[in-house]
Amino acid sequence: MSQTSSPSQSFTTSHIAMPRHDWQREQVESLFDLPFNDLIFQAQTVHRQWFDANEVQKSTLLSIKTGGCPEDCSYCSQSAKFETGLKATKIMDVEAVLEGAARAKAAGASRYCMGAAWRSPKDRDMDSVVAMISGVRDLGMETCMTLGMLTPDQAHQLKEAGLDYYNHNIDTSEEFYGEIITTRTFDDRLETIKYVQDAGINVCAGGILGMGEQISDRAGMLMTLANLSPQPQSVPINMLIPIGGTPLGDCPAVDPIDFIRCIAVARIMMPKSVVRLSAGREWMSDETQALCFLAGANSIFIGEALLTAANPALSKDEALFDRLGIKPMPAHACPSAV
Repeated sequence: MSQTSSPSQSFTTSHIAMPRHDWQREQVESLFDLPFNDLIFQAQTVHRQWFDANEVQKSTLLSIKTGGCPEDCSYCSQSAKFETGLKATKIMDVEAVLEGAARAKAAGASRYCMGAAWRSPKDRDMDSVVAMISGVRDLGMETCMTLGMLTPDQAHQLKEAGLDYYNHNIDTSEEFYGEIITTRTFDDRLETIKYVQDAGINVCAGGILGMGEQISDRAGMLMTLANLSPQPQSVPINMLIPIGGTPLGDCPAVDPIDFIRCIAVARIMMPKSVVRLSAGREWMSDETQALCFLAGANSIFIGEALLTAANPALSKDEALFDRLGIKPMPAHACPSAV
């Protein structure tokens, strides 16, 4: 697709899809408006230009510090502001984290993601974080951390430790953001992403569907991500898991076709990024997941938990991959997203 063509025009397969950073809201919304078959065809065509269509990257996510977060993210069980029954813990011992990483590698994960329920890490915690990164890298795995907001010095410290990816989701559009979170701003999110990019760390950034947002908000979220330069190397698309005690605990489920559409639009807009089918897979049918892979998703979390939420059993994922002929993506195989 050339930068001057409309996204709703017929897709020319001879054109190599390259990342662009000048998306307009109406252009993104026109992708969402495409007939489903046309959208999936375009997304799968783009996907095959940059990735093996039958490879999916496997990650495992561990909560290294659970609960007690001072933020008021309306979807999160770990916020200290909501009564969800979750008990706050201290940061895990490094040895326990590395034992978990070894188990994840044995189960087929190539990336180990570690998350802490902090607004931002304290300097006293950084030594443990650095040791975790170093130990996971020694196992031959890719490393990812999500620790909240960072200072430039902390970002450079993570880079020196060898961190491969830093996760910092923007969650939704800038316009809808204030309806979901009030304890930090949308610009705060973008600032941390900039610090991570400036430090030379790959960015993992995506959002959540099903929080009461409109299609225009989903378009705005993807537009913000795609217009980052460079684009995020990893883009997790989450389906809200309603958790009792949170303000979004009674939200209705996302329509599967609408979710698949968002995966496809993300693939078209960020052709070289890994698009992760993230939270919510426990409630997705095999058919929904298969269509997500067809739409360009090529990363999942494996393991029975995502921080504090459920995830499909490993045996179930293996059975689905066997049925679809999908094989795991090797570590460090992702192209650089620019």
